[in-house]
Amino acid sequence: MSPAGKSESQFRLSFKDDAHLVERLKRREPQAMAEMYDRYGRLVYSLILRIVRDTGVAEDLVQETFLRIWNRARSFDAERGALGVWILAVARNRAIDYVRSVHGRMAQYASEFDELERTGASAAVEEDLLNFDRVRLLKDALGKLNPNQREVIEMAYYEGLSQSEMAERLNQPLGTVKTWVRTALKMLRERLAQAAL
Repeated sequence: MSPAGKSESQFRLSFKDDAHLVERLKRREPQAMAEMYDRYGRLVYSLILRIVRDTGVAEDLVQETFLRIWNRARSFDAERGALGVWILAVARNRAIDYVRSVHGRMAQYASEFDELERTGASAAVEEDLLNFDRVRLLKDALGKLNPNQREVIEMAYYEGLSQSEMAERLNQPLGTVKTWVRTALKMLRERLAQAAL
């Protein structure tokens, strides 16, 4: 089931009682799994859809993500970060694993023909994500990067490419790509630090 129908109030990175929810997940309470899905399902779906660009695949990967979280709930450590952030990390990794797989690559190439049609879906996802202040700040900071810097950051985040893989795809020397990445990360850190003041 696609979580796309959830209300805007459910599109958040954390909830006051997440710690209690984690304890219930660790006790393997089925209702806790349902509540976690209600809280984070839409956000996970939006992130995965942004990466895989296929609604059917995104729905399948959402289910796999939550199953993985259910099976690994005992390993979650609240000291290392918020539940929502951990869930998004699992979702992102699952989506990148899919894109890197042979099947994922074939589906990605096929979907390029539908890219104009999918632009609306991507715009809707970006619009949803803009509800987060941090995402707004990050988007603004990314907008200040030059096209080369922005492209390598997006390749690293959305596709999980190494700098060597980026250099090969962009047909650029590895040193040039490393400079683009280093400069982009430095600018992002500086802009986000300024915005936090």
